[in-house]
This record gives sequence, C-alpha cells and structure tokens, in this order.
Amino acid sequence: MARLFSLCLGAALASASVAQAHDITLQDIVQMQRVNSAITTSDGDYIAYTRVRPRTAYEDDDGPAYTELFVKTPDSEHVPYISGDVQVSQIRFSDDENYIHFIAKREDDEHNTLYRIPLRGGESSQSYSHDTAINSYSIGSDGNTFAFTTREAAAENNEELAKKGFRAEVFEEELRLGQVFIHTLNSDDDSEARQIELNEHVLSAALRPQHEQLLLRVAATPFVDDSMMLSNYLLIDFDGNEVVRLQTEGKLGAARFSDDGSQLAVLGAEDQHDPAVGRILHANLANGETRDLLPGYEGHVRDMLWQDSEHLLILGETGTETEILRFNVRSNEHSQLLEPGRLIVQSLVNYDDNGRLTILANSPAHPGEVYQLANGELQRITDSNPWLADVEQPRQETIRYTARDGLELEGVMVYPLNYREGQSVPVIMSIHGGPEAHVRNGWNDRYSSPTWYAAAQGFATFFPNYRGSTGRGVEFSQLGQNDYAGKEFDDIVDAKEHLVEAGIADPDRVGITGGSYGGYASAWGATKQTEHFAAAVMFVGISNNLSKFGTTDIPNEMHLVHARSYPWDKWQWYLERSPIYWAEQARTPILIMHGKDDTRVHPSQSMELYRYLKVHDNVPVRLVLYPGEGHGNSRVGSQLDYAMRLMRWMNFYLVEQNDGIPEHELPHAENL
Repeated sequence: MARLFSLCLGAALASASVAQAHDITLQDIVQMQRVNSAITTSDGDYIAYTRVRPRTAYEDDDGPAYTELFVKTPDSEHVPYISGDVQVSQIRFSDDENYIHFIAKREDDEHNTLYRIPLRGGESSQSYSHDTAINSYSIGSDGNTFAFTTREAAAENNEELAKKGFRAEVFEEELRLGQVFIHTLNSDDDSEARQIELNEHVLSAALRPQHEQLLLRVAATPFVDDSMMLSNYLLIDFDGNEVVRLQTEGKLGAARFSDDGSQLAVLGAEDQHDPAVGRILHANLANGETRDLLPGYEGHVRDMLWQDSEHLLILGETGTETEILRFNVRSNEHSQLLEPGRLIVQSLVNYDDNGRLTILANSPAHPGEVYQLANGELQRITDSNPWLADVEQPRQETIRYTARDGLELEGVMVYPLNYREGQSVPVIMSIHGGPEAHVRNGWNDRYSSPTWYAAAQGFATFFPNYRGSTGRGVEFSQLGQNDYAGKEFDDIVDAKEHLVEAGIADPDRVGITGGSYGGYASAWGATKQTEHFAAAVMFVGISNNLSKFGTTDIPNEMHLVHARSYPWDKWQWYLERSPIYWAEQARTPILIMHGKDDTRVHPSQSMELYRYLKVHDNVPVRLVLYPGEGHGNSRVGSQLDYAMRLMRWMNFYLVEQNDGIPEHELPHAENL
C-alpha cells in the first residue's frame, strides 16, 4: 500500500509538473482553434466537422482564419478531408449520405461555389458554380433539388470605371438585393439555375421536405436595420407563388422543418420591443399563425432540433448556464435532457437513429468542441487544442450579488492563479455588448478578454450580467430600455463594490473594458463614474448618443429595443447620457480602440471622445484605429495587437500604478 501511495504521489507530482509546463501567451489565445460546425450520418457513426484555424501571427500574411473539414470515422479516427489554407463552410450530407456538400472558394473560383466530397474517400469536385457568390443553400429530400441565395450582380464596367477614377459611392442607394435560385443537381441538363422572381430582399432559403416549396426569410430592403427588425418568413412554391406568410413581430432567427416537412419551428421574439431572438415559435403552415411554446420562459432559446415530427429538442440559456429540453408539440409536455451546469451548449447538431444527440459545446476548460449525449452521459468527440492540458486552468465560477435597488444579479468570475481567499487583487471588469447579450460560465478566453493570460499575471476578470442582459427572460432583458447608462451601468459599479466587500477586488486597482455597448460602459466608467475605475479600455464604443444615431446602420433597432425614443424627443437627455458630456470630470486613463470600417458604431464615436479628453488634457488618453476591421477585430494581427495593448494598459495602471502613459509602440517588428 505504501508503494502504491508513493507511485500515485509521484504520478500526481508529475501531472502537476506537466500541468504548469506551458505558460499561456496572448499569441496562444488569438491562435486558439475551435470547432464551429458539425453534421452526422443518420446512425451517428460518421461525424463531419469544420475547425477554425487562425493564421499564425508574424508568419502568415494578413487575412481571415482558415476553416478545415475533418471526419470522425466509426473507428474513431479523425481524418482531414479538406485541409490547409482553405475556408470550408455550410457542410451538409447528401440525401444518401455518400457525399458531404460544402461551400468554398478554391483555386480559380471567382467566388463561393458549391462542392462535394465522397464520405468514404475520394477527391472533391465542383457541384455548381454561379455568376455570383453562393451565400447559403439547401438541398431537397430528393437529393437533387438545389436552392441557393446570392446577391444581384454588380453593375458592369465598375472595375474599369474605378481605374479611370470614377469611384463615387451613393450612400444606401447602391445596395444589391438578395435573390433565390433553384436548380437540379446530378443532371445532364446544362441549363442555368432559375431565379424565382420576388420584390423582396432574400436573406435565407430552405427547401421544405417532401414538398415543392421554399421557406424564405425576406425583408423589404437590404438595409441591416430592416433585416434585423422587419424581416419575416414566407413559404412559396417553386413558381414563386405565396403559400403562407408567418405572423411574427420583431427579430427573427433560424427556422427548422421536421424531417417529413409537416412541422416548422422558428426562433423569434416576443414582440417588436423584445431586444433579442430568444422565443421558440411553432408555426401553423396552413394559416401562418405562430405560438410561443415556452411562454414566460425565464431564459432565452438559442437553438432547436426536431427529434421527430412530434418532439422538438430545445437549447435554452438560463442565467450563466444552458439546458436542453425535449418538448412534445402536441401535448405541450416537456422534460430535461441535459440540466444546467454540465456544459455550455452552443448548438444542437443531430439526433441519430441510435438515440445519440450530437452537440457543439464549450466549458471553462476549452472552446467549442463536438460532444455526444446518450442516456444522460456526455462523450467528448474532438480535442482541437490538446496543448491546453499542459496549461494551469484558472478557477472560474458564477457570483451573485444585489444591486442598490434590490435586483438580484449575477456574473462570471475568473480568479488569478493560486488565488487565496480574502486576497485583494487587481480586477478587470469586462462588460459585454448588446446590451442584449450575456456571459456564460464557459469558455470566455478571447483576444478582448484574455482571462487565462490575465489570471497568470495576477488579475481577476469579472463579467457582470447587468440588467438588460439576456438569459433571464424577456422582462429582465428590457429593464435597461429607455434608460441609457442609467441603472444598467450602476449595476456595474455595484458589482465592483460587491467584489471589494467580498475581499476580492482592491478598490484602487479596478479597471473596466468592453466592446460596443460594453465600450459605451467603459467610456461611461472613465467619465461619469470615473471615481470607481483606475483604468479603462474602450472598444468600438459609444461616446455621443446624438451623433451615434445619425451614423449607425441600425437606427430603427436602437429606437425599438433600446432607447424607445428618438434624439429629437429629448435632446438634452441624450446628451447627458453621453460620455463626452462628462469629459471634463474624467480622471480615469482611457485607451480607445476602434475598427476604421465599423458601420455599427462609427469610428467617429471614438474620435469624439478622444478629442474631448485631449483638449481638456486632464487624463491620459490614446486612440488606436484598425484599418480593414469593422465592429470587432476579425484578423489575428489586429487581435494580437489589441490584446497586447489591453494588457499593457491594465498592467501599467492597475499593477504598477504608474503616472503618465505607456509607450505606444509594441514589439511586433522584432517578432517577425
């Protein structure tokens, strides 16, 4: 027994040594791989999945991440089918499950094209190429009928005119409508796909199984605002005749038919003032009426999947956790297949003939991977980052606290490594955007919130789900409406005070950061609430609610689900809820970062706050712009630069507690 104990102790010490063998870096974080889609055969034995592989910083040329295709075979081999510097998307099995269809732009392709590859080995081949890029597609239950969406072709001679200097852009009048086409695959007929003529902008198309009908999501115009707030689902026949239009209001998400085409479930909203897609609607395909299957659900529905024509599997987000429900659409009875607290489920993939449910999920220990659930037991299928096993994982948990008005709130805390109870540490308050979003108790390590790296450097990171967040029902998600920067941002200060009282946060070493609405909160924390925060990093954030309305691509969404008013209804109120109004009193050093091509929150928002603070000259301020990036950084170079600047700023003011401003240059050149 003593020898056995000695062996176990030795193994444990060896394991502990291995666990700390890899010190995580910011480059590790931005190059983390993840599974972003999966499909399975009907028996569940073959699983095809796509894995996102970011480019290698300092080595690869700039560009989007690569997405590769793999297949898990019945003998558990993981075989790369399409790998290398490729972007594979929208994988689907053929009706006979002998092929995998996918979208890619390969070799001499001018734009995204439909391909297929044999499931059991062989080379890929092109299935169909159109004059314009295929945006989305659907293949019918007969295996041959093929519907796809694309955009109107650009005007002829545009490139030639541009070479001659004629590059004028007519704002919001040169947008191209989304179109839908239908075609027959695997045919000797060389005819072109046939367009179904509509006077609406087509966002998506799905063939109804066992019917010659198409379900389209449409909007009146290609404006982002119309697509977000004023779209609806329309069922048509192959000649373009309307069969039925679903009766919904507000935001819409995905729609799924049962395998026999008799049932349709849609992700939607409670009404036009519901800030997020999160209701599960069952559609009557005869008259277009819809009913909420879970009225009053104190969570938000993220995804759904038909088990059969009677049972619907529902993925719900409840607080910081997720659950999976099995719902009978005839009896309205439901049961729980996966309880909260086990995994953060991202999407439902397939319920196979052997009773296994395939899902995509993450946890505090890893980003998105493929799992299978059977009889309550979870089996992990993929491991995209095996090196993570050699990194010490920080402790993470949900923390609950009470706001000053008595509202119960919660958030996710990531502690520093080797944290001791009662130890006051520097804390980074990371504020989510939306505000109709929320942070789950899963994988939250990313370039804008590098929690594992921060933990290794002695920081705690706290993600507060302030009022207006999702995950707790529609009523809770509307609590911040008509109250920009009001109680919702007081909730963030109350979270900070709770962490101070709990002995976790050093009150003089708390920073605030976030993107979009979280960037707005960060700017507010650096100006109006400046006494609470020692450093701020604002990303693609709002500084002036008056000019923001006039420069965004979502003014209608802002009106309906956030402000519930227009700027001209109360000019002074909008101004006083803007960080620029409080610039003179700012004492919090603020780093401002923004994508130069952002249409959601125009970069002028960051420029305004920078200029106001710079002229007042009472606080360190820096503005960093990212060319080619929009509302968030998508490329590895921009992400790594952002993460390095964020952590340098927080270390300079929260750990070293320096005066002045850190150097603006980063050691990129020496890392080439």
